[in-house]
Amino acid sequence: MNLQPIKQRFSIIGNNDGLNRALETAVRVASTDLSILVTGESGVGKEAIPQIIHSQSPRKHNSYIAVNCGAIPSGTMDSELFGHVKGSFTGAGTERKGYFEEANGGTIFLDEVAEMPLETQVKLLRVLEAGEFLKVGSSKVQKTDVRIVAATNVDISKAIDEGKFREDLYYRLNTVPIHLPALRKRKEDIHLLFRKFAADFSEKYRTPLIRLTDEAREMLERYYWHGNIRQLKNITEQLNVLEEERNIDAQTLLKYLPDLSKSNLPATRQSASGSDSDLNEREILYKILFDLRNEMNDLKKLVGDLLKDGSISDEDTQIIKELYTEAETDPAKDPEYQALQLPANTSEGYAAQAEFQDSNFHQHQEVEESLNLEDQERILIKKALEKHNGKRKYAAEELGVSERTLYRKIKEYELS
Repeated sequence: MNLQPIKQRFSIIGNNDGLNRALETAVRVASTDLSILVTGESGVGKEAIPQIIHSQSPRKHNSYIAVNCGAIPSGTMDSELFGHVKGSFTGAGTERKGYFEEANGGTIFLDEVAEMPLETQVKLLRVLEAGEFLKVGSSKVQKTDVRIVAATNVDISKAIDEGKFREDLYYRLNTVPIHLPALRKRKEDIHLLFRKFAADFSEKYRTPLIRLTDEAREMLERYYWHGNIRQLKNITEQLNVLEEERNIDAQTLLKYLPDLSKSNLPATRQSASGSDSDLNEREILYKILFDLRNEMNDLKKLVGDLLKDGSISDEDTQIIKELYTEAETDPAKDPEYQALQLPANTSEGYAAQAEFQDSNFHQHQEVEESLNLEDQERILIKKALEKHNGKRKYAAEELGVSERTLYRKIKEYELS
């Protein structure tokens, strides 16, 4: 599918597979009346998906209305969506049409749908199932023919568990799910986006174009981007306005990436009273690395003690020999095997043990340096869940993170 015309029309930059998959899905379902739920972190550009769907649908000549459910007070939500009759509440001096009446025959985009009150969710479910609604203060059923596209950056499964979102409404909205990846998962697109924003702001403020050095570009692509595309755009604008030098090096860029300038100490366990929910993924990764290092040091000490007092049996020695044979290696050339073959209380034995421990230390250094952080994090989360029989609260306590962070990680790594 040729997505280039769509990208040009809606100013979408990037060639990431996840992004292309989301756009392809949006185009394919546009001709239907299926309800769509768009998910993704705040700032990834979810608002572009309903616009694409509407523009490619038979409804494109009718109304398109975007509603931010998080910006509407809960007390006026029903009136905004469904309208009200004159005198239905204090201040209702005239009858008013709601968004579902105004958008009849068109498309309505419900952004931050998870912020919708439960009582309004019930009425929205009726619109989805029967195309019917009641104005506030009226007993007359009205019909509407509206295509609904909803979006959220909230973990809906958690909201359902906490009783904040109706499960039946979720399944009606989520007929076709579309997920937009976070910017940190689109590393190949980050510099493309930066260049686009830099060109836009250069034209807007009539300033020379800013460019990144190779080191600065690498730093930009390694950054976590909590605010996703919105944060990248803001930083690009700041650099354009505030920096006189138009070639931006890593040291200059560092000033605009505050998280990189913070201490890189591992995360510590915080009190249950509150702020552990603010732990970010970087702190989790540092905690994992330090825990792994401690466990590795304990293991090396244990093996060293066993070698020193001769506690390793002939049977254990034979098992090690068999493992080397299976791996098609020569055990006689390995310092660990040599250490096991020599008496521990001889000078040769001590020398072999010292060589083994020194070799083992450097080997573990190499292993630690080549660890894939995401893989290790996934393994630890899985072990914690297994240990506590899937109880996320206790697993979160075991890992030293908040339940909210654990929920997000479970979803990200697709752990059951």
